Formats: sequence, C-alpha cells, structure tokens
Amino acid sequence: MAYVNSSRQATVSFGDRIAALAKVIGQSMQRRRVYLQTLNELNNLSDRDLSDLGLSRSDIPSVAREAAYGA
Repeated sequence: MAYVNSSRQATVSFGDRIAALAKVIGQSMQRRRVYLQTLNELNNLSDRDLSDLGLSRSDIPSVAREAAYGA
C-alpha cells in the first residue's frame, strides 16, 4: 500500500507580521492613554469628590489601571 502524506504550513508574510505588530502597539498606546487620562481626571478631583465616589487618593492608580487594562 502506498500512502501520501502532505501537509501545508501556514506562512505568514513579513507584511502581515508588521501589521500585527502595529496593531498591538496601537492597542497598547490606546490603553496607556486611557490609564493616564483616568489618572489625571481622578487626581484633579477634590478629596470630597473622591469620598463621594467611595475612593481615596491611594485608590486612584488601581482604579485607573482597572479602567485601562481590565481587572
């Protein structure tokens, strides 16, 4: 008996790799912008406003991180 075994390798072009890298970089930059914007907006609130939101100043970085990057 004769068997034929052929398999194809999925090839990803150099252009596809560059496009994927650019997409990842863009997403990372967008997340960083959300983090910094949230951080700045919360830092600009008074202690009274933060208290109304149930936050303290020490909570700000973690809240901003969660807003940008998820839990």
